[in-house]
Parts: sequence; structure tokens; C-alpha cells
Amino acid sequence: MNTFVLGLVVVVYLLAIAFLGYRGYKQTKSAKDYLLAGRDIHPFVMAMSYGATFISTSAIIGFGGIAGVYGMGLIWLTALNIIVGVFIAFIFFGRVTRKMGHNLDAHTFPEFLGNRFQSKKIQIISGAIIFISMPLYAAVVLIGGARFIESIFEIDFSLALTFFSIIIAAYVIAGGLKGVMYTDALQGSIMFLSLFFLLIVTYVKLGGVSAAHEALTNMVNLVPESLTAKGHEGWTVFPKMNSAWWWALTTNIILGVGIGVLAQPQLVVRFMTVKSNRELNRAVLIGGIFIFVATGFIFTVGALTNLFFYTESGQLAIQVAKGNVDLIIPEYISAAMPEWFVYLFMLALLSAGMSTLSSQFHTMGTSLGRDFIENVFPNKKIDSMMISKIGIIVAILISIIIGYKLPGSIIARGTAIFFGICAATFLPVYFGALYWKRVTKTAALWSILTGLIASAFSLAFMHVKESEPLGICQALFGKPTLASDFPWMIVDPILIAMPISIVVLIVVSLTTQKTSDEHLAACYKGIK
Repeated sequence: MNTFVLGLVVVVYLLAIAFLGYRGYKQTKSAKDYLLAGRDIHPFVMAMSYGATFISTSAIIGFGGIAGVYGMGLIWLTALNIIVGVFIAFIFFGRVTRKMGHNLDAHTFPEFLGNRFQSKKIQIISGAIIFISMPLYAAVVLIGGARFIESIFEIDFSLALTFFSIIIAAYVIAGGLKGVMYTDALQGSIMFLSLFFLLIVTYVKLGGVSAAHEALTNMVNLVPESLTAKGHEGWTVFPKMNSAWWWALTTNIILGVGIGVLAQPQLVVRFMTVKSNRELNRAVLIGGIFIFVATGFIFTVGALTNLFFYTESGQLAIQVAKGNVDLIIPEYISAAMPEWFVYLFMLALLSAGMSTLSSQFHTMGTSLGRDFIENVFPNKKIDSMMISKIGIIVAILISIIIGYKLPGSIIARGTAIFFGICAATFLPVYFGALYWKRVTKTAALWSILTGLIASAFSLAFMHVKESEPLGICQALFGKPTLASDFPWMIVDPILIAMPISIVVLIVVSLTTQKTSDEHLAACYKGIK
């Protein structure tokens, strides 16, 4: 690669990001601006920010790599992301969240829940859960961006990780949510164009759509025996029903991520940044198209990398990546794409990582500052913006440390873990807050705690991919998992934890004192 051109592209990109971050900084005058972008964001900016925050390097590098191993079955995740993550999220969750958040003067997701149920305890606990659990998700996104920077610039991974974090920190701390959303809109546009061209160039190199898919289908006899034993039946078909990979794909990836998106704190707050439902309605189409291209295209390319590498070198994608799923897409881009596209895709990966991380850092910072510290010390006069900025710095440092420690092939799994925890911990309460007036403060608190505890128990003692490396179950019971019967050791914890959380929410709500009619009237004012 031409070093001068590479440096020029990066400098121009960073200048654009700096300008948008500075614009956000100049327009941030109050806590409402810093935390909610002033509640007057344009629908295009909101939709692109939502999509760019949702689709990170974990989707492109992590899940693209998973598709390189297991095939196009992941495209069902794209369908669920559009139906649940955009249509249901915007129409059924977004509209009520926007209006109720305004009625309650909520600036963060924990504050929304706390004000809805008149409980500072719920706000404090929710903020603590987000701050403690989100660094894992942030770390895997950091790893995805750093791996690509490492591959393209041929620099040490640790240096790439640190550099990547510092750039993001600069505009998040200065510009608040306005700076984050302005840069998200640019970064989302770059991601969209890059992934659109990536699929086109891939099909051109492989002889067209029909020829490429037919050739990939005919490679079924090349599936390694270790994958065939798990239910892998080729890169263009869904895995064998009731096989190990079928359970992993449907529960860990499709269901865990597809449903978990509804309770992502960094996405929920986007609904409260627009001034009316009209902006949300206009954002649905933009968001749907973006998610279709950003996920569907990379999952397709991920599977097709096997055809390219086998044609070129006689190896499958995972063999070229030396067993590290997270390196499949970077290796493919370096080997197959023209130099000009490598520059563009580099910006797409930087954009994907930076857009998601900026929102994660902002969410973690506000969770620690506004939701936790301000409420733990209510008698102290605390500047919301300042304490949130300090929280962002702490969150970034924690995420970098975790990023150094995590093993390879962790990006997709780390994402699924966080999405699953959010679904079990927050989704029942969040849905109840919007649509069931009978939910009580006590029920909401116990549902949150039960979902969290059930998720942690499942990860530590049931789901073998986490319980085995953690070693807690082995130390206490002498075996890697308590789930001895198939498929419970591979079923995603969301199928265990979320139903328990729902049952607790319903039972406790029906047996405890309901919320006052006056408060409910204030919550639902203007909501049909």
C-alpha cells in the first residue's frame, strides 16, 4: 500500500471527525445537550446513528468471520435485525419511549426506568449493571477495529488498540451525544457505501451471483469433519435440524442478538433524541435499508471467502486465518480487494468501531456519572457533564485493559453475551414500563436482579463456552458444566434467564401494591 496515500486518507477522515466532534462541542450548552443531543436531532442523523451504533466491527469482523466458517445461515439474523431491531424497535418501542421519556424528563435509559417506577434504587442498579457489563462488549469492538488496523498498517496490536481508543475518546468526551451522533451519521454513510461495493466487487471476482453461489454450494464435500459433526451441511444452507450448530446459531446468535437489540441502553436513548414521532417514522426506512446492507452483505461475503481462498490457494477461509475467526475478513480484504478499496474499507472498519464505541463510552460514562454517582451522593452538588466525562475516561481505560486480556475468536461471542444479558435483565421491565401499567416498583427491581443473576449463573455453570474457560463450575463441582443433557450446555442463556425474569415481573406485579394513578397519568400523558 502507498504509505503517503494511506496517511492522507486517514488524516482527511480524522479531520472530518474532528470537525463534527467540534460542532457537537459548540452546540452542547447543557446536560440535556450532552446527554440527549438537545432532543432535536434530524431523522436521518438519528437513523444512521442508530444503525452505525448497532452495526460495529463485531458485526463486520466477528460475525462476518462466523459466516466464513459456518455459512449464510446468519442471514436470518439480518431478517430479525430488520423486523425486531428496526421496525418493532422504532414503531412499538421508540414512539412510547420518546414521549414517556419526555414526560419523565429522563436523560438516560436507567433514569428512564428509575423515573417510570419512582425508584432511585432501580436507576442506580441499572447504571451499575451497564457500567460493569458493557466494557466486555466495548472491548470486543475495540479488538475488531484494532485487528484491522494491525493488519493494514502492520503495527503491533497493543499500539493499534491504544491509538484507536484515544481517537474515539477525544470527540466523545468533548462533544457529548451531539458529537457522537454527528460523527455516527458520517461513519454510517461510509460503512454503507463500503459494504455495498464490497459485495459487488466480490461477485465480480467470483464470476457473478449465480456462478458464485453454485460453486460455493458444490464445495459441500470440503466441509471439515469436525464441522460436519456439529451439523454443518454446506455454506449456502442452514445447519442440520437439532444439531449442535443449529442450536448455537438459532439461540446464541440469531435469537440472542436479534432480540437483545431491543434492550440496548445506547440504542434506547436514541429514541429520546428526536422531537416527534414523525422523525421516528421517517427513520424506519433509512434504518431498515442500512441494516439490510450492513449485515446481509457482510454475512454473504463472509461465506463466499471460502470460494475465493479455495480457488486461489486450495484452503478454506478458517485455514487462511490460522484458526482465528476474527482474521477471516481482514485477510480476505487484504488478499482480494484492489488497493483503492482497502483504503475505503479501512475507513468503514474505523467508522464501524468508532460509531459503536463512542456510544458505548458515552453510555458507560453517563451510567457511572449521572445514574450511579449522582444518586449515591444525592446531597453533593455534582456537575452532570463533568462527572459523565470522568466516567467516560474510566470506561475507556477498563475497556482497553479487557481488550488486552481477551483471547482470539472472541468478537462475535462477546457481543452475543452482552446482548443476552441486556435482554434478560432489562427487556421484560422495559416492555412492562411501556405497555403494562400494573408493573410495580418492587416487581421491576426483582425482575432486573433475577435476569442478571440467572444470566450470570447460566454463563458460569451452564453454557459450556463460558463455564469451561471460567473454571468456576469445575472448581466447585468437578465438571465444566452442570448441563449434562444435550443441548442445554450450548443453548444461549437468554432462553433460561429471560423467561425467569418475565415470570418474576408478572408474579410480583400481581402481588404487590400498584403504582399510583397520578404517576401513571403523568407517565402516559399524550400516549394513546
